[in-house]
Amino acid sequence: MEDMILEIYRRLLFEYGHRNWWPAKTPFEVIIGAILTQNVSWKNVRTAINNLKSEGLLDFERLHQSEVDTFALLIRSSRYYNQKAKKIKRFIDFFYDEYEGNFQEMIQEETLALRSKLLNINGLGEETVDSILLYACNKPVFVVDAYTKRIFSRYGLITQDAKYKEIQNFFMRKLPHEIGIYNDFHAQLVHLGNEICKTHPNCNACPILQINSKFYCHYGNKKP
Repeated sequence: MEDMILEIYRRLLFEYGHRNWWPAKTPFEVIIGAILTQNVSWKNVRTAINNLKSEGLLDFERLHQSEVDTFALLIRSSRYYNQKAKKIKRFIDFFYDEYEGNFQEMIQEETLALRSKLLNINGLGEETVDSILLYACNKPVFVVDAYTKRIFSRYGLITQDAKYKEIQNFFMRKLPHEIGIYNDFHAQLVHLGNEICKTHPNCNACPILQINSKFYCHYGNKKP
């Protein structure tokens, strides 16, 4: 099983190349992007981030000193912008209350302890928190999203009603405990889910439709 999960990753890597994800210049930009990308396309998130940049607000200290109303309209392209602005502010307040604005101190926190603290921030769910841990803090945590669940439930390796932690544990048991693989594999699955394995998928174009006689996409192989 472990070899098959890695083979799926290798085939995606061969087909699409390294995804170079997360597209951000600083860890702080990753964190803001992770909060903004909930329920919206990355194109909209990029617009919001560029608006913050243009106002000089893509910075821990500047946002810490700003009121929510000051930057909420700048992120309106991300949908639910008032709620997301409050989530950003809650994270910033936590960051200064807990670590006095020192990012190096935050990333030195033990992974599970930091994860628990971040999940206690109102409005931050598991996917957002794990994205922050993996992509901003370089912690070895596998990120699960709707694409991951869709692809691997169609493949028959997880159930459609599997919970987040169950899916995450599945991948972390089967994959080498390497940040680079967690990072790029998640990005590959996002790309596959966006381009091929949609609600109405283009199965004929899927590079992982079948690995061998045992490991194959049950959904795709049932289609006429």
